[in-house]
Parts: sequence; structure tokens; C-alpha cells
Amino acid sequence: MEYTDQHRSHYEEHGYVRLGRLLEAADLAELQQRIDAIMLGEIDCPGLDFQLDGDEAEYAKMPEVSPGHKGATLAYRKIMGLECDPLFLEYMQHPLFRQITRRHIGADVSIFRAMFMNKPADRGTILPWHQDVGVGWGVGHNPTVTVWTALDPATIDNGCMQIVPGSHKRGVICEGHFPSQEQLAECAPPGSEMDLEADPGEVILLNNLLLHRSGVNSTAQSRRAFSVAYMDGAARSVRTGELFPMIFGAGALVPA
Repeated sequence: MEYTDQHRSHYEEHGYVRLGRLLEAADLAELQQRIDAIMLGEIDCPGLDFQLDGDEAEYAKMPEVSPGHKGATLAYRKIMGLECDPLFLEYMQHPLFRQITRRHIGADVSIFRAMFMNKPADRGTILPWHQDVGVGWGVGHNPTVTVWTALDPATIDNGCMQIVPGSHKRGVICEGHFPSQEQLAECAPPGSEMDLEADPGEVILLNNLLLHRSGVNSTAQSRRAFSVAYMDGAARSVRTGELFPMIFGAGALVPA
């Protein structure tokens, strides 16, 4: 699979592009089994941050993200720091992602986060409209591109992502991450949204400025996904001044 000029044109115009199914059945099953084993505590991967799914759908009532495993359950909402896991790191360094990031970012590429996202069966949290940028991220250079991979079917019924195509052209709408109702009325009026359903193993490239949201999962099928935000390797934390994990270029991480 290659990142073509047609892919790039669609991405730049609409803020997203479908790249097709990158993971074959065996590779997909390996990642599925790996993340389940991490959730169940069967694999100890130091350096991960965990967040359990909330008992209610309201975003503001979710448990905090914090270091360390919270118990054997498949009801985690988020696991961050997966560059520490050799299997996920190897996937993050796929040649297709090297090609994409070289075209959009450059030779030296780091990541803001490598994150598992989950809407467990018959539950899940409503994620309001937002952009994946802003002062809350604490990054000197806002992340540029996100590679999102479906590990399960993503459907309307199980809370697939919704986007507003073209909204990335508005720049940073709200530095506080979540736009106001007045801003949404202008930037995401009713009818402008699009459901971004996806098949297992399918990869979608997203501009970090693209407005997106998701709902709850009303099915008996989980909605697992893996999301990686790539950025300029020179980006530093505004809090500590430290660089972020390097994925491509000088000093890139190497799978164990």
C-alpha cells in the first residue's frame, strides 16, 4: 500500500482520507489479542496510563487517566503510552506511516501519544465535538496528523467517529479543546457531520484540526481502535521542555 497524490489531495481538502485495510487477519488478531492481554493484566507493560470507562455516558464524569493497571477487565476506555509495547511500536513504524509522515512532517518525527481507544459492549462515553490540538496538550508544536486504525467494526450503532469534513481549514477553533456552542453553531451546524464507519484493520488519516466526536455503544460488540498522533520531532513539552518519543529519524525508538 502506498500514500498516493490522490490520498494527499483528499486529505488536504477534507481533513481525512481512508487508506484502506492495512492489517491482514493474522496481524489484526495479534494486535487485538495483545491489547486484551494488556487490559486483563496478562502482559505487564511499564509506562502505560489507564482509564476505565465510566458508569455513565457523560464525558465529565469519567474516571481520570492515571499510571498503572486498574484491574483485569475489558472495560477500559483508554490506554496511553503504547509505544512502550514492542508490537504496537512496530506497527506505528509501518513503512506506510513513514511515507505519510515524511510528506506531511519531515524526516524526524515524534508522537504526542500512542493510544488505545475503546467503547466496551453496551456502554461507552459520549465524546463531545473537539479538535486534537490546543493549550491543554502542552506541546510547542501542535500535532499534525493522526493515524487511526479500527481494531473492531466501527458502526453508527457502536459509536463510530463523526467528523465535519473541511473543518480543519478553520485552524484552531478553541485553544481549550472543546468549542463553545456558539463556535459549534458556526463550525459544525446540524447536517454538516459525517459518520466515519470503518472495517476492522482499516486505517484512516485524520488532520488534528478536524472536528470530531463519538457516541455510546449500544451493541454487544466492542469498538476498539488504535490512534497515533504524529508531529515534528523538534516538538517539546511546554511544561518540562523535554522532547517526545521519536518514531522516525534520529534517535527513533527500536522495538525490543
